[in-house]
Amino acid sequence: MQKQRGPDAGLPQRWRPGGPPPRWWRHGPPGWSRRAAERDENLESAGRARWPWPSTLLFTAFVLIGSGFAGHAQAGERVALDPLGRVLLFVSGALLLWRWRRPVAVLWSTVATVLVYFAAGYPYGPVLLTVAVACFTVVVSGRRYAAWAATGTLWAGHLLLGHVLYRWLPPSGDDAAPWTEEIVVATWAVALLAVSELARVRREQWARERAERARAERRRADEERLRIARELHDVLAHSISVINVQAGVGLALLDSDPEQARTALTTIKAKSKEALGEVRQVLDTLRAPGAAPRTPAPGLDRLPELVEQAASAGLTVTVEGEPPPRLSPGADLAAFRIVQEALTNVVRHSGSREARVHIEHGDGRLRLTVDDDGPATGADAGGTGNGLAGMRERASALGGTIEAGTRPDGGFRVLAVLPFATEEDR
Repeated sequence: MQKQRGPDAGLPQRWRPGGPPPRWWRHGPPGWSRRAAERDENLESAGRARWPWPSTLLFTAFVLIGSGFAGHAQAGERVALDPLGRVLLFVSGALLLWRWRRPVAVLWSTVATVLVYFAAGYPYGPVLLTVAVACFTVVVSGRRYAAWAATGTLWAGHLLLGHVLYRWLPPSGDDAAPWTEEIVVATWAVALLAVSELARVRREQWARERAERARAERRRADEERLRIARELHDVLAHSISVINVQAGVGLALLDSDPEQARTALTTIKAKSKEALGEVRQVLDTLRAPGAAPRTPAPGLDRLPELVEQAASAGLTVTVEGEPPPRLSPGADLAAFRIVQEALTNVVRHSGSREARVHIEHGDGRLRLTVDDDGPATGADAGGTGNGLAGMRERASALGGTIEAGTRPDGGFRVLAVLPFATEEDR
């Protein structure tokens, strides 16, 4: 036995009553947002709107042909269409060609032309379509009060023609227009304004959503650019600092101690190879967004390796404490890069050849402290440039903090507090 199906069972969920609205209702009909955006861009770049030739020809032809049929149906009741009547119909349709350039002027001109057409006693018909299109354009373009005033003027003019001036206007012997007809015209005008206002509101909403999506895309691009800049800076600054120190050692010992110079060159080769590998990994993420990295991101488990690299640059590093057993990948990478940058700053800017790394954790937070005894050897001691800014950006992105500055005894301290887990990792 087949299951009973309700009247809406065959419809997709997005079209069923009570279900979520269709996607086009939130973001506009297919192509609408794109065409609207292109038109707005054309308005800004060219300073004017496009010429709507196809739609204007279609409306004009419809008004002329439809009024001809209406004239046959109203023979004997209204004045038959003559060349003047056809010219008025053509003008009311042709005016729509300027509706995106001069929407208010076109609306008032169309209203005046239609009132002259009615005053001449020509048959009723689709001529009001031109006023409807012009009014819709004015409301959508944001000039709603002009649309209300013009629509009210059209209704008041029709009321004046049908109840006051009809005695002196063709066709002769005509009676006053019935009030039911005036009610129909008023209802038509209100419905037109309501539909136009709804279209305006939806169009403005779609424009805001397009702008918000564009801002979100730019924001994501900026965040990704900053992330890559931080990675490249941390990798290159540390590696080049070690290479620079070892190159100085090699040059100083090249003649007096060739074996030690050879060791320095070996360290330069290894470090440059490692730096190239990490830079290549960062660049791979640009070529293939979303692809898994070829090597795992560094973390505090590589802290002994970092200590050895600092030792090769002539810096003795003492590590106190152990990393927490459970640390999110984002926090682990940030902690490693912060310690790496802090040690790099000691090598580059401090006169001390010793540094201390202290690790504490508790209450869901990791506390890293990197100290050296100074004194500073440059105006930018302590890393007041991109390195310190990058550390602060990393900590802030995870909901942590960074404090960096000189100690009372003359040394320098970097204190980082990071949460174990971040929103992205959860």
